[in-house]
Amino acid sequence: MSLAPGCSARTAATTDAGRVIVCLPTYDEAANIEPMLAGLAHALGPDASVLVIDDGSPDGTADLAAGYGARHGGVEVLRRTRKEGLGPAYVAGFRRALATGADLIVQMDCDFSHDPGAVPRLVAATQTGDVAIGSRWVAGGSVVNWPLRRHALSRGGSLYARRVLDIDVRDLTGGFKCWRREVLEAIDLDLVRTSGYGFQIELTFRAVAAGFSVVEVPIRFTDRAAGTSKMSGHIAFEALRAVPSLRRSVLREAA
Repeated sequence: MSLAPGCSARTAATTDAGRVIVCLPTYDEAANIEPMLAGLAHALGPDASVLVIDDGSPDGTADLAAGYGARHGGVEVLRRTRKEGLGPAYVAGFRRALATGADLIVQMDCDFSHDPGAVPRLVAATQTGDVAIGSRWVAGGSVVNWPLRRHALSRGGSLYARRVLDIDVRDLTGGFKCWRREVLEAIDLDLVRTSGYGFQIELTFRAVAAGFSVVEVPIRFTDRAAGTSKMSGHIAFEALRAVPSLRRSVLREAA
């Protein structure tokens, strides 16, 4: 069964963007959080709205984010008591963003591997697609400061998942995305069962399986300069092992 995103069951709206909320999951990002919030404010203007989802960072990331918000506005902090992984953090953030009236929800990392200056391009791309993905693996996309092993793992992982899931999305493992609210409302977030690397694959696949369109926007991905990466080869391989069962379960749910 082919689920090519060009065959959307609906046409993406071409109206004004509406309210944009950036969901920013954090864990021990004290070195990056305030510069990132400032970068998003610069990119999105005075109406920038950021939801920081912090999983109990012991380094005080949540307090720094709250302090920034108190001084400048535009920041809400969702404090979670323990580290549960990227997937559950994003699901909690998406629920809050939808409940507070977001029309478009951006997801991105806090370590500057995702350039806050590129957010407006993702937002604009939702005028032609239901989901906009900041893509490293389309023409014009690039990766900076990655070792060959990680480059091969990410690109190879995306290719493997694309073939198994039979969808034409080149950067399935990327985490820089903008969602129209209708997409996240249509996905049953209670059924999402992956975290980390696998979460990025699963949500995009669920969107395509539900008939929504995906557009990939070329980005320049730069490895973090401050803080510690949460990604490991073990996490990536575990996620890729789950891809075949993900296809079966999602298609079974849709039947």
